Amino acid sequence: MKRALISVSDKTGIVEFAKELEGLGYEILSTGGTYKVLNENGVKAVEVSDVTGFPECLDGRVKTLHPKIHAGILAMRSNDEHMKQIEELGVEPIDVVAINLYPFKQTILKDNVTLEEAIENIDIGGPTMIRAAAKNYQDVAVIIDPSDYSKVIDELKNNGEVSKTTKFKLAYKVFEHTSHYDTLIAKYLRDTIGEEKFPETLSLTFEKVQSMRYGENPHQSAAFYKEVGKNFSGCLASAKQLHGKELSYNNINDANGALDLIKEFDCPAVVAVKHANPCGVGIADNIHDAYIKAYEADPVSIFGGIIAINGEVDAETAGEINKIFVEIVIAPSYTDEALEILKAKKNIRILELPDIKKKNTSDMLDMKKVAGGLLVQELNCEIMDESELRCVTDRKPTDEEMEALKFAWKVVKHTKSNAIVLSDKDKTVGVGPGQTNRITALELAIKYAGDKAKGSVMASDAFFPFPDCVEAAAKAGITAIIHPGGSIKDALSEEACNKYGIAMVYTGMRHFKH
Repeated sequence: MKRALISVSDKTGIVEFAKELEGLGYEILSTGGTYKVLNENGVKAVEVSDVTGFPECLDGRVKTLHPKIHAGILAMRSNDEHMKQIEELGVEPIDVVAINLYPFKQTILKDNVTLEEAIENIDIGGPTMIRAAAKNYQDVAVIIDPSDYSKVIDELKNNGEVSKTTKFKLAYKVFEHTSHYDTLIAKYLRDTIGEEKFPETLSLTFEKVQSMRYGENPHQSAAFYKEVGKNFSGCLASAKQLHGKELSYNNINDANGALDLIKEFDCPAVVAVKHANPCGVGIADNIHDAYIKAYEADPVSIFGGIIAINGEVDAETAGEINKIFVEIVIAPSYTDEALEILKAKKNIRILELPDIKKKNTSDMLDMKKVAGGLLVQELNCEIMDESELRCVTDRKPTDEEMEALKFAWKVVKHTKSNAIVLSDKDKTVGVGPGQTNRITALELAIKYAGDKAKGSVMASDAFFPFPDCVEAAAKAGITAIIHPGGSIKDALSEEACNKYGIAMVYTGMRHFKH
């Protein structure tokens, strides 16, 4: 007689699966709550303790860790010596193993979970059995996912056995699953005791959100994965898509940049991003006015861009958005009328992210893959320590200039280096991203700003090594500058600012973004 061992935390479809196996002549072995459910639903299951001759003990911590179970799983049917040994030991083979593990992830994601609760939801016997079954895949079908039950039953009914190809795929899924499971446990325990966040060996695990039509370019395949944890409800992976075709690789990259920047603002704000760089940012007393300011900052670049909004989108704002082509709008909510207006455009992606204002935290690691390695750092969640701001010029910035400098500093942090941002106190007027030097970035920002450069302020993501930027700024009518300071040639820039009557403020904090 064939035998199947069934012990699951997720009972989805398990009764139907067990009945199908029973109908095919399988004897069903089971434990604990699964045994009870099966018997209550008419499946004549046998308790594992009746097979082992040893009772479940230690509050269920020990159920299946016994040679009569593991030898039955691991015995290779093609090995005569194996089969002789298990016969001598009174061990019967187990042909199907259907197990899913204690819900560790679901436990640690609950509010106010204790360490003791988490520990008790670390499965021991389950991973041991499914790994054993996966190792002996040529003889044992191991199922951890309820969606695979029907595949196994179909093959048993049609072919009398599960194909070797299917058993190999099921085995592969086991090791993917246990790797994910163990990595979650290791991270939880490491975080609990505040252990070094950059350990000697770094295991990372993510869950697939979606496959993508292609990657950065059409010839590249791609997928989007999310992190597991409580802190990610304000991240893009938690957004709900309300309309439009699926997101592309580049959409997600750009939208993430827009989200990172919008989180810098607590007041009503709108951020427009193009190719992962801000092209228009506006703040106001309401979302509509903030959108108008962001749009007017750069009406050309915003075309085909991503718009992030940190308040509810109303009909008036939706109407303004629909006047141009944008790839994505992401906001915490939309009025019914606003949604109806936006959905009139077939291809616009509309995303809803209620926790859009939730701040990122430094434990959200920032990672960049390089050939043969991985760069890992804390996420940059700082902006500046206002107590460290230092004016180094004869002329001090006015209150309005200081507001504008702080605004521009938030934007330049999220602009690719070398970066220059020109702004007034509530909107950008010119952005120069990703140039090989700062003077080129400034020239680009001034070009986009046009006449609006006059009277604006300037932020640079890093120090000025030479006074050429100050001279160009003075020529364009820029009145104040903020940058980290720290160059051995700072005095040259300070002297140039004093010459042209420009106020210069040092933050003491650099924001390179590559």
